[in-house]
Amino acid sequence: MSNFPPIILFAIPFFILAMLLELFITTKQKIKTYTTKDAFSSIAMGVGNVFIGFLSKVIVLAALYYVYDNFRVFTIPFAWWSFILLLFADDLSYYWFHKISHESRLFWASHVIHHSSKHYNLSTALRQTWTGNFYSFIFWLWLPLLGFHPGMIVFQMAISLLYQFWIHTETIDKMPKWFEAFFNTPSHHRVHHGSNPVYLDKNHAGILIIWDRMFGTFQPELKEEKVTYGLVTNINTYNPIIIAFKEWGALFKDAFFGKKSFLDRINYIVKPPGWKHDGTGKLSSDLREEWLKNQST
Repeated sequence: MSNFPPIILFAIPFFILAMLLELFITTKQKIKTYTTKDAFSSIAMGVGNVFIGFLSKVIVLAALYYVYDNFRVFTIPFAWWSFILLLFADDLSYYWFHKISHESRLFWASHVIHHSSKHYNLSTALRQTWTGNFYSFIFWLWLPLLGFHPGMIVFQMAISLLYQFWIHTETIDKMPKWFEAFFNTPSHHRVHHGSNPVYLDKNHAGILIIWDRMFGTFQPELKEEKVTYGLVTNINTYNPIIIAFKEWGALFKDAFFGKKSFLDRINYIVKPPGWKHDGTGKLSSDLREEWLKNQST
């Protein structure tokens, strides 16, 4: 592990400079993308994530090492080609983690934090979960099983997180077509942060947009449909504690209180956000279907 530098910590000065540059550009272009309270909430969430990460990383590494030491099928060496393989394997893991985080309320409870801002800028990239890292690592356990060393895996996960910082901006419209075809970009990720029905649960990519194209979750940014950022029902608070735990409170209330069957309680945990046991809830697919019907009339 000592051979892999903590690149996220090293990148903090870059994050600060990049945000200041973006603020300068957007102010000059008269784009209202930053508000003081929102930006400080995002930064506070990022700082909390870093400090809590010292604890969660112990659990993650313990799990990865346990699988690697006891169950690995192969031993993949530290070589240039193994990092190329790991780039694709890690990114595929991230895609499925991200997709399930929108389709299971247990994972949404920690992921909703990242979508809670009604603004889209580089500070939004720092709006990270305080709880998700304690259990989201299960999507990566197949990598040490294959034979990737835990140190390599954690390092590649950090590279993915670092890559995703720059795509949280409105200052870049489109990248070259070849880049848009293969990689996640600001345009693709703006879609992912949209609360517009047509944009819900789309573009789950980390680095490579190819997974969304392969698995049918790709949605291009539409010129006629400006992205509205945030949630279908916004949290409307700048308090980091509330942002971090409000959905957890709502989940526990739905799953463990009130008159419901045991199966309904389980469904509140595993089914998508918006699901209700009495049939009154609306999923993102329902909202998208309604939007498409309105477009055709």
